[in-house]
Amino acid sequence: MSSVVQPANRAADHSHAVSLEETSLLKQPRAVWAVSFACIIAFMGLGLVDPILPAIAKKLEATPSQVSLLFTSYNAVMAIAMLITGVISSRLGIKRTLLTGIVVIAVFSALGGASNGIWELIGLRGGWGLGNALFVATALSAIVSLSNSGTEKAIILYEAAIGIGISVGPLLGGELGAMSWRGPFYGVATLMVVAFIALSIMMPGAKKMGLAQAEPQQKSSLMDPFRALKHRPLFVFGLSACLYNFGFFTLMAFAPFVMGLDEHGLGYVFLGWGILLALTSVFTAPRLHQKFGSIPSMCAMLVLFALTLLSMGIWTNHQTVIIVCVIIAGAMLGNNNTLLTTAVMNAAPVQRSTASAAYSFLRFLGGAIAPYFSSKLAEWYNPHVPFVVGACFVLAAMLVIAGNYKHIKHVENVESAH
Repeated sequence: MSSVVQPANRAADHSHAVSLEETSLLKQPRAVWAVSFACIIAFMGLGLVDPILPAIAKKLEATPSQVSLLFTSYNAVMAIAMLITGVISSRLGIKRTLLTGIVVIAVFSALGGASNGIWELIGLRGGWGLGNALFVATALSAIVSLSNSGTEKAIILYEAAIGIGISVGPLLGGELGAMSWRGPFYGVATLMVVAFIALSIMMPGAKKMGLAQAEPQQKSSLMDPFRALKHRPLFVFGLSACLYNFGFFTLMAFAPFVMGLDEHGLGYVFLGWGILLALTSVFTAPRLHQKFGSIPSMCAMLVLFALTLLSMGIWTNHQTVIIVCVIIAGAMLGNNNTLLTTAVMNAAPVQRSTASAAYSFLRFLGGAIAPYFSSKLAEWYNPHVPFVVGACFVLAAMLVIAGNYKHIKHVENVESAH
């Protein structure tokens, strides 16, 4: 799914505008590739635990609803932490914030691999969410600032890194999880150590090449995100994302329990899901915006996703239907994530970092509630209900956007201007 966006160094972009347009996307300084690599590793964490959820439940003698709290604690901490990332990065600077996030992810991931109880693991997963919030909240700003190919291409590179991470996460989780459920946790910790070393060595070199690091010009306040939510368009998109993420994380957290596959099988299913998410977020979403507009395209993707979840709710006992629906859902999620995040950046007259913090707070709240609630619905009723309820939440997200069209339609004109 797309992450938060920090403000770019606009002055640098403007002064180098002519030369940057001619620069290839792949001809980047080493520092950009170091941050991109770290992005891939950080976003592996989103889908890493999907293939090992049933294994964790079995080994730690936990119920599906207890295991789903691994998503809940991760997203809940991320939601709250997003409110303070601006304050932290405006004081530490981009590089130190990135490195701090990497260290926190590595430590809590390693501790998670060494844990022996479900509640201990849930708490450590929350610490992982804190590190992820610190890292992803500043990663795009670093890539845009250090890139020599312009803001637009730098954002494409960032989205590609996210897509690769989300795609590879379930595959890595499945392969390492087949040996032991602890394997994926240790694997991420090891890779984050490599990312820390690469970032430490490569980012200072960017200054020698004359590239700006775009340190924040003014310190942020804890109240800035809450003030931003007073702008109706930003609140509308944030509320829609909260509702939509209920369906998103119902699929991620509960679908593994009804597919009847082992770690390898689940890893490959979510690999297919992640590949479609990555490809559509980078290539298809921009085309949908150009041809139909962001808001109509968003509404269409949300309706299609709701229908997909409803199909999963109707044919829950049919393994093939569930597998196919999970994979094709990646295309709708990839399109919607990019369209929604881009619209958020133009929704309100506030700094992009502030808009991102406010939006991400609401978005991850939905991701925190859905995993546990969907699992409890299955325990209270039957496995069909979580998907049907998830479909209703996604449809509600579409209605929120459609019902407030006159308040948010200005984002189309702003995006066209870019």
